Amino acid sequence: MKRERPVVSALQKFTEMRPMSWHVPGHKNGLLSNLPSTIKEALTYDLTELTGLDDYHHPEEAIAQAEELLAKTYQARKSFFLVNGSTVGNLAMIYATCKRNEKIIVQRNAHKSIFHALELVGAKAIFIAPAWDEATTAAGAVPTATLKEALQVHPDAKAVVLTYPTYYGVAGKEMALQIKMCQELKIPVLVDEAHGAHLIASKDFPPSAIQLGADIVVQSAHKTLPAMTMASFLHVNSDLIHPERINHYLRMLQSSSPSYLLLASLDDARDYIDSYLESDANYLKDKRNQWIEALRSVEPLQVIEVDDPLKLLLRIPGYTGYQLKEVLEQQGIFVELADPYQALLILPLLKHGQAYPFAEARIRIKEAIFNLRKIGVKTEQTVSPSKEFTTVSIPEYSYDELDELEKEWVPYMRAIGRVSASMLIPYPPGIPLFLPGEKITVAKLSQLEELLATGAAFQGQHRLNEKLLYVIK
Repeated sequence: MKRERPVVSALQKFTEMRPMSWHVPGHKNGLLSNLPSTIKEALTYDLTELTGLDDYHHPEEAIAQAEELLAKTYQARKSFFLVNGSTVGNLAMIYATCKRNEKIIVQRNAHKSIFHALELVGAKAIFIAPAWDEATTAAGAVPTATLKEALQVHPDAKAVVLTYPTYYGVAGKEMALQIKMCQELKIPVLVDEAHGAHLIASKDFPPSAIQLGADIVVQSAHKTLPAMTMASFLHVNSDLIHPERINHYLRMLQSSSPSYLLLASLDDARDYIDSYLESDANYLKDKRNQWIEALRSVEPLQVIEVDDPLKLLLRIPGYTGYQLKEVLEQQGIFVELADPYQALLILPLLKHGQAYPFAEARIRIKEAIFNLRKIGVKTEQTVSPSKEFTTVSIPEYSYDELDELEKEWVPYMRAIGRVSASMLIPYPPGIPLFLPGEKITVAKLSQLEELLATGAAFQGQHRLNEKLLYVIK
C-alpha cells in the first residue's frame, strides 16, 4: 500500500530544485547558520510559505491534503495541524465555546494551559474534582457522579473540559458515559488528550476520546508519536461546534510564520500511526512485558503499570521520586517526571522489528539503584495530598475582580484561609496547586511544604525561596 505524506513530499520536491533564497528565514537555507552540522542540515527544509508549499492558515494543497488524511486516520470530521503545541489547541477550543462571564465546567487537575485559557477568555470556571487514584498516588479521573452534580447545578454551562488520560496514564472507565451525559444537554465536551495521540493504534490501549464521541480533542503528537516538540493535532467531531469557529481562533492564536519542519513531522507522525498494525502492537507488547519482567527482578525496585501501556512508574521504598530521578540521570537515564513517590517513564511506540535499548536501560537502572542505596540517605515519603476534595467548587473571585483587587506577599503560615492571587504550579506535570481566586487550605499548604521538602520545582508567580505566597490583600 502506497503511503502518503503530502507535506513531506512537497518539501522534498521543492528542495530538489536547489532553490536560491531571497526570502525569509534569514539563515538562507542554512548557509549563514553556525549551528552544529547535524542541525544545520535540517535548515534546508526550514522554509516559509512559498509557491508549492501551500498556505498554513488557508491551505489548499499539500497541507490541506495532509489534514484531510489526519481526519481520516482519527475518524474526525475536521482535523488541524498545530505548530504552537497543544497549548494553542486548548486556547482555541475554549475561545470557540465560551465568552466572558459565561460558565464552563473544568476538571480541576487540568494542565496550566486550560487555566490560562479561562483567564484570557474571562470565563466563569466551575471546577470538578477528580477521584484519588491509589495506584499512581495522584489525582485521577473525574467520577461521573461529580460531573452529574455540576451539570445539575450549572445546566447553563457552555462546555465541559476534561483531561484524558491523565499525565500518569489513568484513563478511567466512564468517559463515554460522561460525554453522552453532556451532549444530551447540548453541552460540548472538550478533551485535553495531550498524552493520547497513540491511543487509536491498538485495542491494547484505552480508546481515544475521539472514538468515545468527544466534540473537540487536542493531542500532543510529540509526546507519544514521532513528531517534533510543539507539534500537535486538534480534531473536531461535533454537532455543536462548527470547525470553522475553531479555525477562526487558530488563525489568530498561532504563528503567521509556521515551521515547515514541524508540519513535516506532523505529516510523518500521522503516517506512522495510520500504518500501525496489530502485529506492531503485539511486538511492542512482547518487548514491553519482557522489559517489565526484567525490571521486577531488580531489588527493591517497584514497577507500577497503569491504563496506558506507554506509561510506567518506578518506585524505590524509602526514597522519593526526585532522588531516584537524580541517580538515574547520573546513569544517562532521563525520565519524563518525578514526584515525591516515583519516577514516570514514557515508553516508545515501537513497530515490528524496531530496536530500543531496553537491556542497556535495565543495566543502567540497576546501577542507579545500587548507587542510591549505597548513599544510604533515605527520605520519608510523607507527602499526602488531601483526598478530601470539594467535588464542585467556584473560585472566590472572577478574573475581572482579581485584576481590581490589591495583592500582597505573606508568609506561608499566614496564608491559611487567604485567597491566592497567582497560579502556583508544580512542574512537571504542570497541574496547578493554587489557582488565582481560590482559597488556600491547610491541606494544600501542607502539600506545598512537603513538595518543597522533597525537591519539587515550581512555576508561576512565587517567592518560595523566601517562604512567601502572593494573596489578595
